[in-house]
Amino acid sequence: MPTLGPDWMDPAWLLDRFGSQFFWVSCAIVFVECGLLFPILPGDSLLFAVGLFIANGALKFNIVTACVILTIAAFAGNVVGYEIGRAIGQPLYERQGRFVNKANFDKTHDFFEKYGAKALVLGRFVPIVRTFITVVAGVGKMDRRHFFVWSAVGAALWATGVTLAGYWLGQAFPALQDHLEAAILLIVAVSVIPMVLEYLKHRREAKAGLNA
Repeated sequence: MPTLGPDWMDPAWLLDRFGSQFFWVSCAIVFVECGLLFPILPGDSLLFAVGLFIANGALKFNIVTACVILTIAAFAGNVVGYEIGRAIGQPLYERQGRFVNKANFDKTHDFFEKYGAKALVLGRFVPIVRTFITVVAGVGKMDRRHFFVWSAVGAALWATGVTLAGYWLGQAFPALQDHLEAAILLIVAVSVIPMVLEYLKHRREAKAGLNA
């Protein structure tokens, strides 16, 4: 078992199992995480690993082509999530499943209310939020053209940015491939920083309200 959970969440395990098809498996996972309401997927770590594996030669793929295809997968997932939100989003709010539940929707709705359209960009870098933000936009009947523009920007910055980070760091530090789990742990830690900061901010505001 890898450090971060089951085998299928470990990029090295996926590479060993799927070989040359690893890239397409990664695209499918990115698509699902961004559009099909399944937030507990290794999106950030997979993007980073794709870049790293291309840099060290374990994955034979052009880095520019990889970034373009991964961006398309992320954007396509967002579009699907948006359309789900427009079609059946409101009933989803009433579900109390393990992942699809009112608490996650409420947190994402607050995030969306705070940042508006920019949430489609900023939310890309926040686990769970990036899965639900497009559904929330769909439920709110956000203008499609407006949604597509901001969603495309977010998809490009996230998919391309994280993949290139893995690629450049893989080139600069070849030994990083021997410490992939540590690198992924760091990525996960960094990705939850916005959530931690937001939580601390809410606690400070709550205390300020009680002392007022």
